[in-house]
Amino acid sequence: MAEPKKIPAKNKQGYKWRVVLEGPPDPITGERRQIPRVRDTKSEAMRAAQEEYDRLAGGVDKKKAKKTTFAEACPLFLEAYKRRKNKEGTILIQEKGIKLLSGFLGDSLIHKITQKQYQHVLDHMHTVGYKIKDKANEGKYIYKPYATGTIRNIHVLAGMIFAWAMKEGYRTDNPTKDVDIPEKVLTVEDIEEGDIEEKYLEQHELEEFLRASIEHGLENDSEMFYLMAFSGARPGETCALRWPDFFWEIAEIRITKTLYNPDNNMYKYELTPPKSKGSIRKISIDEAVMDKLAALKVSQDKIHEKYKKHHDDYHDKQFVFCRPNGRPYSVGNMDDRFARLLKFTNIKKHATPHILRHTHISMLTEAGMPLTNIMKRVGHEDSKTTLKIYTHVTNKMKRDDADRIRMHFGNLLNLDKSPEM
Repeated sequence: MAEPKKIPAKNKQGYKWRVVLEGPPDPITGERRQIPRVRDTKSEAMRAAQEEYDRLAGGVDKKKAKKTTFAEACPLFLEAYKRRKNKEGTILIQEKGIKLLSGFLGDSLIHKITQKQYQHVLDHMHTVGYKIKDKANEGKYIYKPYATGTIRNIHVLAGMIFAWAMKEGYRTDNPTKDVDIPEKVLTVEDIEEGDIEEKYLEQHELEEFLRASIEHGLENDSEMFYLMAFSGARPGETCALRWPDFFWEIAEIRITKTLYNPDNNMYKYELTPPKSKGSIRKISIDEAVMDKLAALKVSQDKIHEKYKKHHDDYHDKQFVFCRPNGRPYSVGNMDDRFARLLKFTNIKKHATPHILRHTHISMLTEAGMPLTNIMKRVGHEDSKTTLKIYTHVTNKMKRDDADRIRMHFGNLLNLDKSPEM
């Protein structure tokens, strides 16, 4: 073992210990490897280097590593992942992530994937992204970069896959270590208020949209979107609501689940716990909205009774927003209904049903509710978007107050400019 050496460091003692071991050659390439380790004490540095040496000396299964591609290894990883009793919804999300990663790395032998190659995957997701149809441009295909949050989630998944690969003897290092996670560079436009205002509907826009839901909405549209606007519930939480979640005597609803149905197949939905513990909550609802829902239940019961007389496949799970057969709407169905109603308005914002959640945050802010209460109501333990909307609306209200003062007392503000009597 090489002798540890002192190196300068910004700690209390002013130095740390560095040791470099000659590691075992790479079992695949045969290349020589060194193992440097730096710690506060000599013994810690030597122990850390030796532990890494022992791990590398365990080697890999050369036969297995040389013929296994990333795509072939992923199902094996997923089986191990499932054995940890992960929720079905989480497993489905990881399966989608694996499919995305396999599009980049699938044909590569898992032991040959380099840090540079993996970095290219993240960079491509950030700069090029995925192909979608542009509805505003005659359905032509365009590329849209992945959101930073999505890239981070994929990076976490990739890290788990390669950590599993090391444990199983496919390789001796993790190429996801020390890569750069691409971040969106804020433009002036992003920082300006207009960017924030795109995230929620102004009062007159909300009024126009809700009026469209009454006059042009399909069955359940008005009740569904009114409830979202006046509760702040997420789309998936709204789709998962069942009548036992309504407490009529105290005008409250409870949020305990979300509906997961990525394929929009009415027969293949799943109810999972909500986004976080903070998302489990009870929400007080205005009586006018509760009355709309009560009327919906009466008419819905009649529709369901009629359906059951002629069909034997009624799905009796008491979903609030559902088809005549009792099967719940998916978020995809909700997106389509929302987009349809937007066409009956003059709203130009690029909006999805989620904008009603942000709109509710702006409504609560204007009503004077403290930020902590707002976050508790909408089930946010920590949300930059909530804070941005709250700050923006609060600042806007302050400017409006100044304008009102100027309008009513402008003569007093300009006494020094008035002509002498």
